[in-house]
Amino acid sequence: MKRKGLPLAMRNRPAAQVRFDISESALKRWDSGIKAATTDDTENTINIFGIIGEDYWTGEGWTAQRVAGLLRYIGADQPVTVNINSPGGDMFEGLAIYNLLREHKGDVTTKVLGVAASAASVVAVGGDKVQIARSAFFMIHNAWFLVAGNRHQLREYADHLEPFDKAMADIYSARTGGTVEEMAALMDGETWIGGSESVEQGFADSLLSSDEVGHDTSETASAAAQLDRALARSGMPRSERRRLLSLVKDGTQTAADDEDTPRAVDGEATKLSAQLKGIFSHGTN
Repeated sequence: MKRKGLPLAMRNRPAAQVRFDISESALKRWDSGIKAATTDDTENTINIFGIIGEDYWTGEGWTAQRVAGLLRYIGADQPVTVNINSPGGDMFEGLAIYNLLREHKGDVTTKVLGVAASAASVVAVGGDKVQIARSAFFMIHNAWFLVAGNRHQLREYADHLEPFDKAMADIYSARTGGTVEEMAALMDGETWIGGSESVEQGFADSLLSSDEVGHDTSETASAAAQLDRALARSGMPRSERRRLLSLVKDGTQTAADDEDTPRAVDGEATKLSAQLKGIFSHGTN
């Protein structure tokens, strides 16, 4: 279907205290090495390989500002191909990128090479033509966020977030032809939809040929990000992962200036080391 038939996503960002994050299941199933098999410098291609929004560890990631800049560089009337392999991230940034693709004057083709989860699934359905690898997945769910507050504040945050879930359900409904209620039910269940099933259900228009998908084995992610993913696959809760990694990170940064720092983090570092040995000795899959 043409993008002009898709609804415009909400533009107002949620409360500043609400911080979106990546689904644990998406992080575990995401293979960051999946890329396009070939790159053609003559093509107008945007490769969204990574986190939607600002990455917690590297400060990088795919924001609406970054995509807008690339679209301006390509040209408003030019066709664009958007390759996607992303575990999601900031839902508002995903909706904003979706709007940019929807409003682009040239034809837009989105290709799901690995995973288009959460916020990335909204980006993926924003093309005139949506293609997906047979082994790839969409994942749709209700917006997932981190927030702190008392019971009154939490109720307020939930009420503020609800329209964004409705907006996503409306977008999926327009893309697939299913009802908003059906899409909301799939989101409630955090639903994973494989390549062939995505075509059958209308999330995608066709399957990609196998020779369009490659795998990059180079070490492109930061050590901290790779470690975070390994710990996530082991089942360690997000709060514990970030506490340990932040402690080690902070200790490393200040160790040169503070001779007491190595002793201060030694116990936690030993604990982390033991956990990592257990993870890598048994594998992470």
